[in-house]
Amino acid sequence: MNVNRAGLLYLFLFFFLIGLNSVEAQQKKTTRSTAKTATKKAPVKSKAQLEREKNANLKRIQEANRILKQTTQKKEASLGQLNVIKEKITVQTGVIKNISSEITYLNRDLRTTEEKVADAQTDLQRLKKEYARLIYAASKTANSYNKLMFLFASDSFNQMMRRMSYLRQYTEARKKQAAAIEEVQQRLSNQVNILNSQKQQKKSLLNVQLKENKNLLSMHDQQDQVIQQLSLQEQSLKQEVERRRQAVRQLDRLIADLVREEIARAARAAEAAARAKAAREAAAAAAKAGKPAPTPSASAPASTKTKANVSRTDRVTLTPEAAVLSNSFAGNKGRFAWPVERGFISQRFGRQAHPVLKGVVVENRGIDIQTGANENVRAIFGGKVLAVQTIPGMNNIVMVQHGEYFTVYAKLRTVSVTEGQEISTKQTIGTVYTDAEGTSELQFQIWKNQTNLNPQGWLMPK
Repeated sequence: MNVNRAGLLYLFLFFFLIGLNSVEAQQKKTTRSTAKTATKKAPVKSKAQLEREKNANLKRIQEANRILKQTTQKKEASLGQLNVIKEKITVQTGVIKNISSEITYLNRDLRTTEEKVADAQTDLQRLKKEYARLIYAASKTANSYNKLMFLFASDSFNQMMRRMSYLRQYTEARKKQAAAIEEVQQRLSNQVNILNSQKQQKKSLLNVQLKENKNLLSMHDQQDQVIQQLSLQEQSLKQEVERRRQAVRQLDRLIADLVREEIARAARAAEAAARAKAAREAAAAAAKAGKPAPTPSASAPASTKTKANVSRTDRVTLTPEAAVLSNSFAGNKGRFAWPVERGFISQRFGRQAHPVLKGVVVENRGIDIQTGANENVRAIFGGKVLAVQTIPGMNNIVMVQHGEYFTVYAKLRTVSVTEGQEISTKQTIGTVYTDAEGTSELQFQIWKNQTNLNPQGWLMPK
C-alpha cells in the first residue's frame, strides 16, 4: 500500500512538472519568435515609401497622358510627342520596379508566415501529446476515492497539506495546458488566414506586373514608330536644331549682358556708398577736432582698401539685404517648387545626343520642362524682375534676380510682370508658349553671377 501511494505521488509530480515546463517552454518560444521578428534588418525602402512612389508614378503618368493627348492632336509626329513617350517609359519602368519591390516584400512576408504556421503546427502537436499524457495520469485518480486515499495516506499533517497543494497545482497545470492548446490553435488559424491572403496578394501583383510589362512593350513600340516617322523629317529637324542654336546663342548673350550690367551697377552703387561713408566719417572727425568739414567731391576716388572691396567684376556686390536674399536662395537648393505645377523634364542640362539625328549633339544651358497648354509659369523664389525681353525661338523671356543668383524663364506666351518689379515665391510671371506642333515647353535656367548651374539639382524631386 505504501509503495502504491509513493508511486502515485511520483506520477502526479512527474506529469505536473511536464505540464508546467510545457507552458513555460511555449511562453519562451513565443518571446523568442517576437524578438526574432523585431530584430530583422530594416529594408532599404519601407512599404510606405513604395506606396508614395506608386502614387507619384500614377500622377506622373496622368500628367504625361494629358500632355500626350495635346501633342497628338497634330497628325504628324513631333519631338514633343517623342519626349512624352520617353517620359511615360521612364515612369512605367519605375512602376514595374515598384511592383517588383512589393513582390519581394510579399515573398519575405510569405516566408515569415509559413515559418510561423510550421512553428504553430509543431507546438500544437507537442502540446496535444503532453496533454494526452496528463489526461492519462489523471485517469489513474479520476475518482474522489483515489484522491482521498492519496491524501489520507499521508504520514503527517504537513505532508497531507503538501499533497493537497500538489493536486491543486496539477489541476491548474491541466487547465493551463488546455488554454495553451486553444491559444496555439487560434494562432495557427490566424496565420493560415494571413498566409492565404498573402498568396492572393502575390497572385494579384504578378498579374499586375504582367500587364504593366505588356504596357511597357507597347510604349517602346510606340516610341520606335515615332522615331521612324521623325527620321523621315531629317531636313526639317536639322533646320530646327540650327534655329534652336541661334536662339540659345542670343539668349546667352542677353543673359551675359544683363549680368555684366548688374555687376557693374552694383559695383557703382557700392563705390558710391563707400564714398558717402568716407565723407561722413571725415566730417565727423573734423567736427570732433573743431575744424571745418572737408568739401565732398563726387569724383573723388575711394580709398585703396575700399576699391579692393567693390571693384570685383566677376560677381554682384551685395548689400546686406541682398546678401540675406542670396544666402536664403542658396540654402533652399533641392527644395524649390517647380516653375510649372505640372510637367516633366523633356531635355536635361548640358550636352546630349539628339534623340533622332545621328551624330548631332545639342547643348542646353538649363532644362526644358514640357507641360500643358496655357500652364502658368511661376517664380521659384522671391526677387526683383531684372528684365523682360523677346528673342526669336525663345519667345518672351523673364529674368529674375535673387542677390547674386538669377533665374531665367523663356518660351513664355504671355508675361504678367514688369522690369524692376519685386515678386514673391510662386508668383505667376506668365504662361507657357505652345508651338505649331502642339508642344508646350518652358526653358528654365539658373545662374550664379556669370556661372551657369544645373537647375535640376535645385528643384524638388518629383
